[in-house]
Amino acid sequence: MDYAAALEQKLGLKGISYRYNLSKEELFHAAIENDRGRVTVDGPDDAQKAYATKLGVNGPLVYYTDPTCTGRPVQDTFGVAWPEIDGTIWWKKDYKRFDPAKYEGLLQRVVEHVNARGATMFVKDVYCGADASYAVPYRFVGEYATHALFAHNMFPKDVAGVADEDKKRWTMLNVPSFRCDPERDGTASERAVIMDFKNQIGLVVGRADYCGVVKKTMFTVMNFLLPEMNEMSMHCSANVGAKGDCAILFGLSGTGKTTLSADPDRKLIGDDEHAWTKNGISNFEDGCYAKLIDLNKEAEPVIAAALSMPGTLIENVPALAGRSLADTDPQEFDLSDGSVTENTRFSYPLSCNPNVMEGAKGPHPETIVLLTADAFGVLPPISVLEGKDVMYHFVSGFTAKLAGTEVGITEPQAAFSACFGAPFMAQKPPVYARLLAEKMEQQNARCILLNTGWSGGRHGVGKRISIGHTRALLDAALAGELDDGKVEFETHPVFNLKMPKSCPGVPAEILNPRNTWEDKTAYDAQAEQLRDMFRKNFDEKGFAGLGIEPVM
Repeated sequence: MDYAAALEQKLGLKGISYRYNLSKEELFHAAIENDRGRVTVDGPDDAQKAYATKLGVNGPLVYYTDPTCTGRPVQDTFGVAWPEIDGTIWWKKDYKRFDPAKYEGLLQRVVEHVNARGATMFVKDVYCGADASYAVPYRFVGEYATHALFAHNMFPKDVAGVADEDKKRWTMLNVPSFRCDPERDGTASERAVIMDFKNQIGLVVGRADYCGVVKKTMFTVMNFLLPEMNEMSMHCSANVGAKGDCAILFGLSGTGKTTLSADPDRKLIGDDEHAWTKNGISNFEDGCYAKLIDLNKEAEPVIAAALSMPGTLIENVPALAGRSLADTDPQEFDLSDGSVTENTRFSYPLSCNPNVMEGAKGPHPETIVLLTADAFGVLPPISVLEGKDVMYHFVSGFTAKLAGTEVGITEPQAAFSACFGAPFMAQKPPVYARLLAEKMEQQNARCILLNTGWSGGRHGVGKRISIGHTRALLDAALAGELDDGKVEFETHPVFNLKMPKSCPGVPAEILNPRNTWEDKTAYDAQAEQLRDMFRKNFDEKGFAGLGIEPVM
């Protein structure tokens, strides 16, 4: 069945002018000509949203979202609570139930809206997953050519050997011009992002035009589907060393997930979303969606070079004062300008990176890294985790927000995000923890907790652990130099963590964090305070009742 007939059968779309699987060059021009909406708070709904730079089609497309949607609209994200899946989904404040009857009425109204407009819709057929054994065909259908270009950048286009494609296909209907009525439609506002696992539909309506919605919606879907196949979906980066040794790095924003995986001596599989299946590690994606705010071009040369490459996509970076975008070279942008949003972004294909694994796939990992950035300054720089420790720290997903990063935060704040990606984890945390433990045992993989945070005192008093020491610790772990029998260990009396007493290239005195504090009593008090935060999070999330053992 061709795509138009399939869309009429699945959604009821009729009388639509489709632009199907356009090239990146065609989408570039179409976005500038076609994409219209609001770009300033008091602005009109027909403003131009996409622009060329001085490089024209040989450079990036610059795109501006609605000013109320410069990041994922978390409070407007739902799953349809069909009875057959209601007990499986991990419902939470940033992934809430949506009434099935309300959803069916809303979907019908959105389709009627599109049909009545005789709209032009951009269709892009891609896949979510680089491995045919689990890859899901993904059909983007939307009003903006920019979003179709983003889908092209971010997802694999040709995955040979996927069986039953029509049966497995997910379809996203993305309609920014539709406005929800919360009272009538059951939404929280005039916009909504809704996942329908029964009918394999992602519905995006209203002012929800942040490009990340096109990506993270499918990541949430994969986090539901993979465990159903007894395979592991992960919010992590992954790379492979010269000896074929694979590592995966879990971590929340600001912990070093992208930086540490971008190692010149190791080939990158990907920096964000992966599967661990019977075939090894594979990327869900074919691109990267990097933060641009305060980008250090010397430290991130791949991203810097890609800023000038054709078919890439810059999101919400402001124009230079007194300069038109058409007269601006991409390298001239002020990447420290957060006047539109601190969450400026850049989408580019993996092929922009010269050091990637062919096919975005690799072998089973030998090392699992759980990253944290402890701004309280009390966790060890590195700890070796085993058994129940792995599951505890994986479902805790701890890092710390810094003073000054958000209004009202005047001292470090603990942040816990289960499985290092709670908003996207459609199933309950123990499901992923069990899969991780099983796969680690099958492959005899080691696990470390790597702290990229502070030492010698909390943020503002101590110093951040040097990137040189962090890389030396990581390199030693990857090489097996911290395995049992290779070094001596001691146990942290508060956190019950196994700490090495020595590591090549790292001063021994920093390995026990208490040694780095002048005031040992203050250290003990701060360590106990953080331990109590872990315990409180464990109790509030009900992890004990879900089969996770407390370890501190």
